[in-house]
Amino acid sequence: MTLIAAADGSALGNPGPAGWGWYIDENRWASGGWPRGTNNMGELTAVLDLLQQTAGVEEELLIYCDSVYAINSITKWMPGWKRKGWRKGDGKPVLNVDIMKALDAAMQGRRVRFEWVKGHSGHDLNTEADRLANAAAVAFKQGRTPDAGPGFGNSPSSAATGRSTESPGYADQPDLFGTPPDEASDLDRVVELERSLLTDEVRTDPAALAALLHEDWCEVGRSGRLWNRDEMLAELGPLAEPVELEPLSASRLDDASILLVWRSRSPHGTALRSSLWMREGGDWRQRYHQGTDES
Repeated sequence: MTLIAAADGSALGNPGPAGWGWYIDENRWASGGWPRGTNNMGELTAVLDLLQQTAGVEEELLIYCDSVYAINSITKWMPGWKRKGWRKGDGKPVLNVDIMKALDAAMQGRRVRFEWVKGHSGHDLNTEADRLANAAAVAFKQGRTPDAGPGFGNSPSSAATGRSTESPGYADQPDLFGTPPDEASDLDRVVELERSLLTDEVRTDPAALAALLHEDWCEVGRSGRLWNRDEMLAELGPLAEPVELEPLSASRLDDASILLVWRSRSPHGTALRSSLWMREGGDWRQRYHQGTDES
């Protein structure tokens, strides 16, 4: 038999109030988070807590994740980092090393498979894990402790309490995205930044919005209008209706530019969109955006 679960993470502001969650069924789930963290921290910790709480399970464990970064970190890159003394190929220390070491220990002797699933695509388990992670992040934003959940039936781990905020390996760690360790984390970062542009938290904060738009930013809108950066900063405000982002592809053009193609969904309809992101000052800023109504 195979035990099947989904794990997900969330961060409001990235970094900001952050949460994680894993879900098997209505009787077996858990969530937690920190007052400040990143989406990738949530993704990794959701998997870690799931592994820790199911440590006594003999069955194979299948984990659905919508983060390529989390899957590759555990299944591809971690063995090499460990051999190099937890350093990356460029000799720099692996970020989030405490979580990585804990994941390495939790994977020992386990039969675990990971499968990528597209986020927000109607996958039942992923939807539940996403809901738990988001709810935990919102709880920390509001100054509340999230519901830790029933867990797997064992004593809840320190992470599952939702109050593990003092460990240097978790909330006190610098932003995981500060110096992306690999291409997958760059692509994940761009998707998260694009998604943040669809939040009222960013759209109503001129400073936060300006930090995400390149100095030479421009957009060809769905109406065909050409916008420049100053016009957008002056006009943008809260969304009139909720918008969902569905990534379709992300392509690295060179070391400092990524082209993201995605679909927006709202009560108004769907549109195909493309965004050019360029790395500036250690992080990514949107240089160009275009949207076209989908027939």
